[in-house]
Amino acid sequence: MFPPPRRVLFGAAYYYEYQPYERLKDDLDLMAEAHFNVIRVGESVWSTWEPDNGHFDLDWLQPVLDGAHERGIAVVLGTPTYAIPPWLARQYPEIAGERGTGQRIGWGSRQEVDYTHPAFRFHAERVIRKVVARYTGHPAVIGFQVDNEPGLELFHNHGVFQRFVDHLRHTYGDVDTLNREWGLTYWSHRLSTWADLWGPDGNSQPQYDLAWRRFQAALTTEFIEWQAGIVREYASPDQFVTTCIAYDRPGIEDDALTRNLDVTAGNPYYPMQDALTLPNPHPARQSAAANEGSWALYRIADRFYASRQEPFLVTETNAQTIGGSSANKPAYDGQWRQAAWALISRGASMIEYWHWHTLHFGTETYVGGILPHSGRPGRIYRELASLGAELEEAGDLVASLTPDADVALLYSLPSKWALEAQPPLAKPDGSPDVRSHSTIFDAFYRGAFDAGLQARLVHPDQLDTVDLPPLLVVPAFYTADDVTLDQLLAYANSGGHLVIGPRTGYADPEARARTDIQPARLSGPAGVSYDEFTNLDMAVHVQGSTELPLPPTARALHWAECLAPDGADVLATYADPHLGHWPAATTRRHGAGRITYVGTVPSPAFAETLFRWAAPAEASGRPHPSVTATSATSRDGRRIRFLHNWSRNPVSVSLPTSMEDVLTHTTYAAGNPVELGPWDVKVFTERDRPDTPGPTH
Repeated sequence: MFPPPRRVLFGAAYYYEYQPYERLKDDLDLMAEAHFNVIRVGESVWSTWEPDNGHFDLDWLQPVLDGAHERGIAVVLGTPTYAIPPWLARQYPEIAGERGTGQRIGWGSRQEVDYTHPAFRFHAERVIRKVVARYTGHPAVIGFQVDNEPGLELFHNHGVFQRFVDHLRHTYGDVDTLNREWGLTYWSHRLSTWADLWGPDGNSQPQYDLAWRRFQAALTTEFIEWQAGIVREYASPDQFVTTCIAYDRPGIEDDALTRNLDVTAGNPYYPMQDALTLPNPHPARQSAAANEGSWALYRIADRFYASRQEPFLVTETNAQTIGGSSANKPAYDGQWRQAAWALISRGASMIEYWHWHTLHFGTETYVGGILPHSGRPGRIYRELASLGAELEEAGDLVASLTPDADVALLYSLPSKWALEAQPPLAKPDGSPDVRSHSTIFDAFYRGAFDAGLQARLVHPDQLDTVDLPPLLVVPAFYTADDVTLDQLLAYANSGGHLVIGPRTGYADPEARARTDIQPARLSGPAGVSYDEFTNLDMAVHVQGSTELPLPPTARALHWAECLAPDGADVLATYADPHLGHWPAATTRRHGAGRITYVGTVPSPAFAETLFRWAAPAEASGRPHPSVTATSATSRDGRRIRFLHNWSRNPVSVSLPTSMEDVLTHTTYAAGNPVELGPWDVKVFTERDRPDTPGPTH
């Protein structure tokens, strides 16, 4: 494991080769004045590194690294394999990726190549070795990023399909086993030989689809591990090797992808301006698909942390608007600072913006950088320079934090893939909603956030390695294996509160509907079962109970499972002449703990109230409707607290214990008011241990 950074790394991607005129010294001087201590270089320009086949130009980056080192700025060097040069596409057209069998991806964008192809691998390995060997010994280089946002495409190339067939043959042994495991009696799909396996283009069988998605993710993992292995032949032990992840890519499984890297690195992008406001001024426009909302920003960070259950690097994030030329909404004053501190509070050890200088050409001409097209420092530069000074002041205290967790949520990528193949939820027009898993999962995550809880996301194979909090939530765990379901029951039996959401346990790891009473293996201990389920064309009012009083705005959304209690207590019911036959949520003691079942997608008001009930000691709510309070532990054991005011209106909150402002060194006694300006952040260290969970209003 490489040594974690002593302070938060802070900087930007810097593309000297894209500049329209010579300005290297001015750029680096401006970076130093803004307290930048890291830049990322080199990953996008294979055709600059190797202008022609076998002819390399490796010296052009030397002045950048020398100048950065002179100013105390570290460098992350990228390998350029995600954007192949035109000569490679021209001379080896067979390396083109295929979105459908025989349907090549035209060259002219990026990530068009089948990265399993031997011809690509030969040329990729050659350029990687040339670049890394040239610069690994440079004192500015602290680490390497291999490739960039891998997993964009699912490849249908002949060679990929044949590898898939071999993979199935090694996994299942013979076609009779595959016929049985996939249920290929259906629609006369039984195979008599491996040669009978049909291609993925026309496939409609969910078991095939899930195996295909797993295989594609494994190809990406293997490709990144292959690159990392080459780089490690040259890198020193104190230089890290990683890749930067775009978590919405279809061809990645992030926990597997990062397992053999040194650190998780990812690229969080999110709308700013009103999208970050609390309370949300436009709830009807809230869209998790665009990572919209302050709650979604925290969910992004918690997914990054969950990949390795360790602090992570942010390799790219919003300098201005990230989108096309028609999407232009740079942050309000203070929001860059807010977003950065939010990411740091959840474990970010590096904040690096995309990118330094807004490009004058190409697809991303209007994906704004820190400097505008004029190249002159403006509002964005000034705010980030102030943030850089704050990070320098905070020093090693806020680097590599371990964020607190009041609730854990189980996150299963195979379940997400399976529910993309057979979505349970529908769009307003009645068509299948491929985002069904995200819609269900995010409803529960947002409920925890709104209740003032801090979340830890956990992958199923991490349950044995993570110290779970007293509340564990399992929504949409569709492709559930017996071992994990039994682990969930053991968690509740030993004293934990297990909250189960829709679709959990319904299928097995092959995405086959289980023959058990639903929810499988959980129904008896939970004291509830169901046979039927229905889509909801509109939101349905949900009424609470004596144990769980619900506000008038509580609703069931999208989906309802017709729950039949058998020993469970009813927590909530549908105010509907038909759905009123069944409860919306139940609860039952199990061993020393409790199992609560929620058979619908809860609205924000429903979900928040549910979490306040499920974790009453921790769910104190936000100290003010526009304020979030989060906390973490520093590497030396000190407790760090963060207050964010996600609003243009100044607010005042009081503190539960004596604290010191990390940035101003002002001391506050317990109960003293703290003033938060518009879009403001305060960072504290605790001077005494608190008696209450968070700031009070």
